[in-house]
Amino acid sequence: MEKVWQTNVMGLIRVTQSLLPHLESSESGHIVNVGSVAGFETYPGGAGYTASKHAVRAITHTLRMELVGKPIRVTEIAPGHVETEFSVVRFGGDEQRAERVYEGFAPLRSADVADCIAWAVTRPQNVNIDEIVVRPLAQATATLIAREENP
Repeated sequence: MEKVWQTNVMGLIRVTQSLLPHLESSESGHIVNVGSVAGFETYPGGAGYTASKHAVRAITHTLRMELVGKPIRVTEIAPGHVETEFSVVRFGGDEQRAERVYEGFAPLRSADVADCIAWAVTRPQNVNIDEIVVRPLAQATATLIAREENP
């Protein structure tokens, strides 16, 4: 839990505090925070992770209010299941267990999330995309996923 909080919350706060003065002086800054659907949903066994992603969401919304009227856009990208090394880390290096998370459906790829980020940051300067929620087609909620029987 400590590592999750340090990475997802404290890391975000430290980077934002460090870069915010530079963004303010740039006259065209953009903060993009990568949250998760876990930032507005919960699920059994996910208290530590969902708490950290709820914090990311709260920080992002607060920044948007604090920076209104300044030339800094603030966006949260909230993906559902994305196949990355996250599951391997989450399961202590157990690659087979990590692979089972994505069995029977096509998860998002990191390129899908990157595409959302690229789209948000390339809007005209007077446009702020507050949030993008992106999930695999087979995913309706954090835990409701249509999986094929025998992939």
